Amino acid sequence: MTARVIDRAAELEQIRARQRRHPGHPLRRAFLYFVLAATSIVMIGPFYWALATSFKPAGDVFASPPKWLPNPWILENYKDVFTLFHFQRYFVNSVIVTGSIVALNIVFDTAAAYAFAKLRFPGRNFLFFMLLITLMVPFQVNLIPLFRIMVLLHKITPHLGVDTYSGMIMPGMIQVFGIFLMRQFLTSIPDEVLESARVDGASEFKILRSIVFPIAAPGMATLAIFTFLGAWNDFLWPLIVISSDDMYTMPVGLALLQTKNMMNWGNTMAGTCVTAAPMILVFLALQRRFIEGLTAGAVKG
Repeated sequence: MTARVIDRAAELEQIRARQRRHPGHPLRRAFLYFVLAATSIVMIGPFYWALATSFKPAGDVFASPPKWLPNPWILENYKDVFTLFHFQRYFVNSVIVTGSIVALNIVFDTAAAYAFAKLRFPGRNFLFFMLLITLMVPFQVNLIPLFRIMVLLHKITPHLGVDTYSGMIMPGMIQVFGIFLMRQFLTSIPDEVLESARVDGASEFKILRSIVFPIAAPGMATLAIFTFLGAWNDFLWPLIVISSDDMYTMPVGLALLQTKNMMNWGNTMAGTCVTAAPMILVFLALQRRFIEGLTAGAVKG
């Protein structure tokens, strides 16, 4: 295996050397850079406009011609976000719900993916195929059954079901996409490593905890980012399952801010920027692992 890795590295170095000797036609490279720059502007433009609008007075939001830079710069919109609605409470709710969903997905999705990738049992492929079929079912189809289940749970115990943290967490604690993503990652783990651990007397749970989890860290980081983005931005399900103002998450609270202030776009954009800030920080913190997880298995050897 070491020889194959060395041969592959030498082959890649030869490819890079040829690319350095033949960088391509200048016009082709200029066109590529133009496309990349235009795509970046299209992607960054809306966020920049939201950020700039959050510092503008209300009269400058729809000014003609548009003001690309706020003049004057104001902070009243951000003050309104922190004073007009329970920002601290909504932020804590979002952290609790999102953190719980991310942690549960990392553990359960990775464990299920390990079973589908490395364990042999009857009906394994059929069960995995049935799981993949559920990816084609829109979440909206399950809203009414899920809500009725949450109502039933709340009748059994008031700590579960509607208007509780568990009601927001339970439907997202395991995701088929996460199982699929981690299964593709775990298939790259050599079977010899797991077999040697079994020969030494390690149980499957110990193998999962001591070998699979450390090796799968890049894939788990990728799963954590995807899950965090989905859970943090989730609006529909918390809006349906929660009725108390103290239990609202950030997206639901931001929607209420729009209603209370008759669509004050400065306040809305300030709330949007504040809500998006944790997602950006999480991605920046995990981007290295994220890239490793996406590229894992791309090179065989």
